Amino acid sequence: MRKSTGSIILFFAFLHVYTQAQELRNKAVADQFLPAQQAVLNGYIGKKLDQSYENRILAQSVSSLIEPFHHRTENHLWQSEFWGKWFTSAVLAYRYRPEDRLKEVLKKAVDSLIATQTADGYIGNYAPTSHLQEWDIWGRKYTLLGLLDYHALMGDKKSLQAAKKLADHLIQEIEAADGLIVNKGNYRGMAASSILEPMVLLYRATGDPKYLDFSKTIVQQWESLQGPKLISKATIDVSKRFPTPKNWYSYEQGQKAYEMMSCYEGLLELYRVTGNEQYKQAVIQTWQNIKDTEINIAGSGASEEMWFGGEALQTSPVTHYQETCVTVTWIKLNQQLLRLTGEAKYADEIERAYYNALLGSLNQDGSDWAKYTPLNGQRLPGSGQCGMDINCCVANGPRGQFTLPFTAVMAMSDGLSVNFYTEGAYKIRSPHGKTITLIQKTSYPVSDKINLTLAMPSSEEMTIQVRIPYWSDESKVWINDEEIPVKQSGEFLKIHRKWSSEDRITLALDLRGKVVIQQRNQRKFAAITRGPIVLARDSRFGGPDLITVNTPVLSDKDQHITLHPINNTTSDNTWMLYQASFLPESYTEKGASPIDFTLCDYASAGNGKIASTFAVWLAQLYSGREH
Repeated sequence: MRKSTGSIILFFAFLHVYTQAQELRNKAVADQFLPAQQAVLNGYIGKKLDQSYENRILAQSVSSLIEPFHHRTENHLWQSEFWGKWFTSAVLAYRYRPEDRLKEVLKKAVDSLIATQTADGYIGNYAPTSHLQEWDIWGRKYTLLGLLDYHALMGDKKSLQAAKKLADHLIQEIEAADGLIVNKGNYRGMAASSILEPMVLLYRATGDPKYLDFSKTIVQQWESLQGPKLISKATIDVSKRFPTPKNWYSYEQGQKAYEMMSCYEGLLELYRVTGNEQYKQAVIQTWQNIKDTEINIAGSGASEEMWFGGEALQTSPVTHYQETCVTVTWIKLNQQLLRLTGEAKYADEIERAYYNALLGSLNQDGSDWAKYTPLNGQRLPGSGQCGMDINCCVANGPRGQFTLPFTAVMAMSDGLSVNFYTEGAYKIRSPHGKTITLIQKTSYPVSDKINLTLAMPSSEEMTIQVRIPYWSDESKVWINDEEIPVKQSGEFLKIHRKWSSEDRITLALDLRGKVVIQQRNQRKFAAITRGPIVLARDSRFGGPDLITVNTPVLSDKDQHITLHPINNTTSDNTWMLYQASFLPESYTEKGASPIDFTLCDYASAGNGKIASTFAVWLAQLYSGREH
């Protein structure tokens, strides 16, 4: 009788799991864009990727990252995140350049980490009495992400098994405590509950519903009394969701930028497997709020790592501005939304952040990353954290950098999408299963011209779409020698036809200089952009002192300014140089004549071999007539 009852129970358990799996298959949401099969980038961006590959990824001492996992004596620091951040960066780098020497490093890194796993499944550096506290779960998140990345890359069963043991042990520990994850660690549980992302990925890798159930529980707990309210407060400014705490870096702090966006990345992964529209809408609403209230002209934000209404305050000196981890996570969140929705606005934000805030935090040879980067001032080095010679941003920077190659050109169900214009070759699977190589010839964003050609085994009817950036007021596109009308910027231009290797697409984007005015109360500032690039003054290149007031000379009523390219013969890590005219402050009756001085791209400003000061926002004169 027991055997029969047990069989019935097993049958209904199986039926429940099978039905749940069928429901998920029916609800699963497919991405609009799929990554390229292979990408080889050239030009300036390709050079920066190669530098990071050699001087940061391969140069990292793996043993130093593993060392903390051997001790298990920690009770409040975050050493255990560094392995996962570096490792997930290294996996992206290997996908881009699959070389045996990096493959060996990855294997050593995984094997060495798994060797530290305890019998009950724990991988971390916290003392048993301090489990689940402070940064313990956050560190486990990055370990889990790394193990899953390696399994996805190599099909390694050992790493998947280690990931399952790690996840099972965490779930058991939380259940044995009080069943809550949102009261663990700091920032209203956002750091701990950001483990949502790898838990959903683990469910997708194994099909085991317990990981999905745990993921749903995390999201439910967000809306509890103690939780961060990431869904119910999605329409509230991210800097105003909770009162400012007495202790800035504490549990009560609900404005932590990096951890908040990490949770939303996980929510999108959960949306992909459940189809719950509420999840997607919460992310999109929050994204819009972050863009409108926090993201500055260089594409990033946060002060002392928190949202603070920074878009309106970006002309002021800001404490610990633009943490590189925030920049990376903003790029990654936008890439999640780009893949999922296929909307051009997310690519626009990635481009702005990548060319300015991200590259601006990278040093000359790709070996180091700044922790913070101001818009006016000087670039100052960060320091090691947790008694190690690495910090969170040094480990995290390449995660943002190496996402570009496989998202520049992506596959769609009916063709391919050109999201970013970067010199190189991109292999894509066509709708009919053919391997197509799209080749970009361009020095964009230095040049306004982009030439695209195709290498195809045979002709095929499909759609190729090219992004017309939001800032390009006058854009032109040609197919072979025929001009195609461009109706709107900030959208994809879709071209459906029968394509062959003889076809070419040519774009000319509007890279005229623009003057951007930011005024708050009676303080007015001007900045200059050229397409996606923010320009800056740098004391390296002479001209009036940076504290003097100089007014940009406009070339028309639409806030354009004439920029004359300067032949860049310096090797001092300068990407772009331009000369522009300004009117200096003067007390003579007729005023002063215009003067010319040099502007460089923001990523190069203050980033040379010799320390210098720089300014994106240039103070402008206020007149009593404006009162």
